[in-house]
Amino acid sequence: MAKAKKTPRILVALLCGICGAQNYLTEKNKMNTPDKLKFTKYCRWCKKKSEHKESTKLK
Repeated sequence: MAKAKKTPRILVALLCGICGAQNYLTEKNKMNTPDKLKFTKYCRWCKKKSEHKESTKLK
């Protein structure tokens, strides 16, 4: 059996700030960026660019 890597990277979801839909999944290094991520990305449910914030709970 292969051993799991011990890495500081975690999988996070990006949620739309307007409608709350989970649109994107990404990884982040929790050692280098301990604060929450914020990106301006396109939401296909709102059909506009909006701020997407990090959420560790994956749907």
